[in-house]
Parts: sequence; structure tokens; C-alpha cells
Amino acid sequence: MIRFILFLAIVLALGTAFAWLADRPGDLVITFSGMRYEVSLTTALVAFLTAVVAIMVLWWIIRTTIDSPQIMRRHFRARRRDRGYQALSTALIAAGAGDGATARKLAQRAHGFIAADQEPLLPYLDAQIALLDGKGGDARKLFEEMLAGGETRLLGLRGLYLEAQRAGDPVAARHYAERALEAAPALEWAANAALAGRAADGDWEKALALVEQRRRAPGADKAASARARAVLLTAKAMSLAETSPSEAKAAALEANKLAPDLVPAAVAAARAVFRADDLRKGAKILEAAWKLAPHPEIADAYVHARPGDSALDRLKRARELERLAPNHVESAFALAQAELAAGDFAAARRHVESIVKTEPREGAWLLLADIEEAETGHQGRVREWLQRAVKAPRDPAWMADGQVSERWLPFSPISGRLDAFEWRQPMHALAGPAIDIDADTAARIVTPEQVAAPVPPASPVIELVSPDAGTPAPMPKIEDDEAVSTPETAPIDAETVVRNAGFAESGGESPQKAKSGFRLF
Repeated sequence: MIRFILFLAIVLALGTAFAWLADRPGDLVITFSGMRYEVSLTTALVAFLTAVVAIMVLWWIIRTTIDSPQIMRRHFRARRRDRGYQALSTALIAAGAGDGATARKLAQRAHGFIAADQEPLLPYLDAQIALLDGKGGDARKLFEEMLAGGETRLLGLRGLYLEAQRAGDPVAARHYAERALEAAPALEWAANAALAGRAADGDWEKALALVEQRRRAPGADKAASARARAVLLTAKAMSLAETSPSEAKAAALEANKLAPDLVPAAVAAARAVFRADDLRKGAKILEAAWKLAPHPEIADAYVHARPGDSALDRLKRARELERLAPNHVESAFALAQAELAAGDFAAARRHVESIVKTEPREGAWLLLADIEEAETGHQGRVREWLQRAVKAPRDPAWMADGQVSERWLPFSPISGRLDAFEWRQPMHALAGPAIDIDADTAARIVTPEQVAAPVPPASPVIELVSPDAGTPAPMPKIEDDEAVSTPETAPIDAETVVRNAGFAESGGESPQKAKSGFRLF
């Protein structure tokens, strides 16, 4: 648009100039070699402009004729370069898609059109093709050659780092990551790898220094840096809890301040404060964390804040947690456990049954079995709760990269990623422990879902059998005086109930009426 306006302005200026000249007639007189030439001023101006244009065109023709060999060379060179780059880009796409044959063919064409010293991506393409062909040694050599180039140095270090990881050599991988970090401190993958290595070594000071360096980098995510610092400070506090309580306390308190929702930081800070005999401050830390995210580790630290307290004192603290987060599963769990310890079995059972109605997971059934054992000692019901625990979804746990850990860790042992552990329910429940029914009953445990499908080797099975193949097993001996009314020969299938003394005490329910929940009363 600007060029068009400029063009119109020039045309308007020239038209205005010619109109002005036409309104002022005049003659141009030239005397040359005794001859007198007289023309109008307008005609002389047009002739001058025509001569200038003719000279420019003639000069362009002469110059083009002289430079034509060089122009042709440049044309064919540009054409070869374009074809080479087209082959290079297509070969990289093919290599990324795993098409080794096409990538190899196009790489040869790219090498024919482009010199290797002119394009740094050619060695990288060769390395990718070597990896597709399973030639890891050739790929490493190519990556090492790329270290000599300024543009390809970081690319070579990245390739060597990935190859070291693929080969299962964490020492070499960390070495290449450290070298890349020295060359480019803002490099994300190198910083993460170096941070994971320092955390794995327990070198918290160097890890914290690296986090601080990343925080000061232009465009850094301040919130992510604060979270990473809180995670490292928590790990530092946990490692120094026994050897240096004062330093552990300072680190844990700072971590809790940076990330109030980080459960391990709150627990570590509270326990460090408890060691300093400041029960009130530690309780406030745990209460604040409990309001943000009720967690069993917070409940355990809060209820057992002071060693030597009676079961009633612990029950009072559990009731305080339930007041802070009413109608929450973890509140009910903590309260039921404290009530069980205090001997209030009816209240504990009531709270666990409320959990079972809303979230029937493994821990609820196990806790119900503990209550049953402590209150009645009824082994039939205890075994029923244990059986339901085997089939129930697992309790939430610390998970990172698909792996379950019994305790929180600052980084994933699989990928090395910092702050990878999350408190969530595992996607797939593992096979539960075998249930010890009694010495007189030969039992294997089969779930209803396994009736129509082959039983995996690791799965427990319930199937009452006798030493003779194909005959039903005799009824287990009932130790009390109550009778059990059952058919003498009932077929054994996935809905068979484990018959034991619990049958009689609960009213003698028939096996034919029992469902897949394996009711024992």
C-alpha cells in the first residue's frame, strides 16, 4: 500500500512538472560545428530522458552478457541446494517416522547435493539413521564428531546423553548433561538431568544452587522454581532429621512456607518442631496442611504428636481433625483408628462403615477386620473382611512413572524427574496376599471375574476340593454347638462360600443364597 501511494505521488509530481513546463513555452538553441539547432524545451527534455533510458538498457544488456556464466552457475548451485534441502527435510521426517529405508535413500541424495561441512544437520541425520539400523556405536561416533562444531555441540551432547540413558549408564548420562549445562545454563533437559543426579547423590546444596541459578535466568518460571526448592528442602530436612535437627528444622519450615500444599514438607516441619518441644506450632502447621489436603501422613503426625500420650488424648486430636475436615474419608479413617485404639469399637465400626458406603477400598475392609478381631474375635467375619479387602480397590499411595513407593521421594527413581510423586490410587490393583483360612480347609481363592477367563498364575483361588478328584470336599468341622443347614453335596463354583464356624453364629445362611461377596455370616 505504501509503495502504491509512493508510485502515485511520483507520477503526480512528473505530470505536474510537465504541465508546468508546457505552460511556459521556450526554445533550446545549440550551435555545434557552425550549425545552429533549435528545438522546443519540451522536446529537448523528452529526448534527454529517452537517451538516458536507452543507455541504461544498453548497459544492462552488456553487463548481463558478461556475467551470464556466473549467473548460470549461481542458478544451478541454488537449484542443487534447494533439491538437497528438500531431500534433507524429507529424510529427517522419514527418520522421525521410523522409515529407515526412505531416510537412507534421501540421505544419500542430500549428501550428493550438499557438502557435509556446509550443513550441520547432515551428521545428525546420519546418526538418526544409524540408530534406526541398530548401530549405536556408529551413532555415538557421529555425535562425538558433532561436539567439535559450535552449532552442533549441544545437539551432540543431547544425543550422547540419550544414548547413555538407553544403554543404562547413568554416570555417562549425567556427565554429558553436566557438560551441556556448562555450555548452556538455560537448557531445560540438562538442568533437569543434573538436578536429578545431584538429588540422587544427596548433594542438596548443589541441587539448591542449581535451582537458584535457574530461577535467576531470564523468563524463568518463578512458581516452578519455588516448588522445586521446596521439594529439595523437604528432602534435605528428612535426611538431616537425626544428625542435625536444627538445620533440618530450618529447611523444613522454609519448604513449608514455599509450598504449603506439599504434604511431606508440612509433616517434616511439624516433626522438626515437635522435637523442639513446641507442640502448639507443630499442630498449627499440620492443621493448615490438613485443611488444604487431608492426608494420612498428616493425620498420623498430628495424632501421635507427643509420645507417651494416652489413647484418649490421641482420640481427642483425631476428633479435632474430623472437625477441621468433616465428611472427608481421611478424617473418618483417622478417627476410626483412634477409636479402635481407645477401645470404642462401636464408634470405630460406625465410621468405617460410612467409609465403606462411599469409598469401599482396601484399607477400609482391613480396618473393619481389625475392629472385628478386637471386639468379637469372630474369625468368620474377620476372614470375610479380609477377602473383601483382597478384591477391593487399593488405597491411594505415592506414585511416580507408574511405580508405587511406600514413602515419598523428591525425585522419580525411574526417570529422575523432580517432584514426580503424586498421592493417588494405583490404576491396577496388585494380587492380594493369600488368606490363611485354617489348617483343616484346603482352599484356593477364585474371583467371579475369573470364572469365564483363564486364571493367571499369580491369582489366588477359592475352590474346595477333596483328595479324590472331582468330589466335593467335606464340610469344615464346626467348633461350636450350633448347627449349619447346608445341602450335603452342593456344587462348587465361583459363588461358593467358605464354610466355617461363622456360618452358624450368623444364622446359617445357605451357600446357594451366598453371592460373590463371599459372605461368611
